[in-house]
Amino acid sequence: MESNSNPAEGGPGQGPPVATVAPLAQAPGRGRVYLLLGSLIIGYIGVYLCRKNLSVAIPLIGADFGVSREQVGTIASWSTVAYAAGKFLFGPVIDRFGGRVCFLVSLLGVALFGLGGAFAPSLAALGAVYGAGRFSGAMAWGSMVKLVPGWFNDRELPLAMACLSQSLVFGGVCATLLAGQIAEWSHNNWRAVMGGPALVLLVIWVWNWRLLRKADGATAKAEAARAATGFHLGQVPLLLSNSQFWVVCGLSFSLYLMREVFNTWTVDFFKTEGGAEMSSRIAAFLSVPFDAVGALGILSLGWLFGRIGRVTRRRLLFAMLVALTVLIYNLPDLFHRGLWVVTAAVGMIGFLSYGPYSLLAGIFSVEIRGRDYVATVAGVVDGVGYIAGYLAGSYFGHIVDQGGYRWGFQCLAAVTLVAALLTLGLYWGAEQPCLPRGREK
Repeated sequence: MESNSNPAEGGPGQGPPVATVAPLAQAPGRGRVYLLLGSLIIGYIGVYLCRKNLSVAIPLIGADFGVSREQVGTIASWSTVAYAAGKFLFGPVIDRFGGRVCFLVSLLGVALFGLGGAFAPSLAALGAVYGAGRFSGAMAWGSMVKLVPGWFNDRELPLAMACLSQSLVFGGVCATLLAGQIAEWSHNNWRAVMGGPALVLLVIWVWNWRLLRKADGATAKAEAARAATGFHLGQVPLLLSNSQFWVVCGLSFSLYLMREVFNTWTVDFFKTEGGAEMSSRIAAFLSVPFDAVGALGILSLGWLFGRIGRVTRRRLLFAMLVALTVLIYNLPDLFHRGLWVVTAAVGMIGFLSYGPYSLLAGIFSVEIRGRDYVATVAGVVDGVGYIAGYLAGSYFGHIVDQGGYRWGFQCLAAVTLVAALLTLGLYWGAEQPCLPRGREK
């Protein structure tokens, strides 16, 4: 039986190899690895509880302050700018000081600022506090991807990172359902919707603090030793000369914009197009398939990426994004076919989009420069994406105010088509087989 190849292996005339990562010599036992992985996932879900609650609160905030969608969308836009800035700034910090401390600091900051949002006296104050929470949350993902690659080999790592990415979608599901239920309990009080999830995150923070502070001593020493060789300015030319890095950044710009649009506006889309009888709770419930079915897309693609070669990877991603373009373009026209058809389409959009999205600051970032610099690379990739995500707030809200959701989704479909074309540049000049060896021609 043929042995598995390393994704980083090069070949004659195939261009520079893609960086890889080996597990730590003294990683925690397998049972503890999965316990720690699960703890990270729960922690990042907690971050989402204090993030995606804004999508449920948007129509309530607009009604309370008497402002337009564009004005409320400004909160999402500027908080995305703060989040992107944190991605760029915190990556080198995480690579230098390690993932565990930075993860705990991030969760605590998100919880405290989330509580502050419940007491904001104005729209501007709410935007400032919510943006500060997003800035704190920017440290969480890089901290996790700094820890996880040291626990798995090259064949296992894509699926392990896919499992870690489940925190994205389950965070969205839990946040939307919790915020929708809080809205119901509080009679559509947006202050309760914004502040209530922070109390849950404080409990999650205590759990992570108790578990991560007892992490294996050998792993802690190894992490400290590797942090000493963390990112420095001398690594910038090597990073900028990597063609994979630029393609992934381009994909990040396109796919993050698409994802942020659905995260921010799906509830309002259902309320607007579904008629006056559509409540916030029902609209929140109907938006859940975007995240819930997206979880299947992440796991499926993560499992496949550990077992197929680079040519197949590229073709698969291209086909998925072309199909996604068609769905997004036609989404507003599906309401006349029934509400269940629209809900199913939203779920399929989640399936086709979350898989490629999860690869960008996950396995792709590990492959580009390896574990020693993964937080920095993932931070840049995420940061580029969230710069684009700024457009998903006020700009997309402006498009909808001017031309309705039909116009908005047509523009978004064009962006998604660009992402499909970018996938054709993945692994260019590095066509050697990935896993297993010899399958690709």
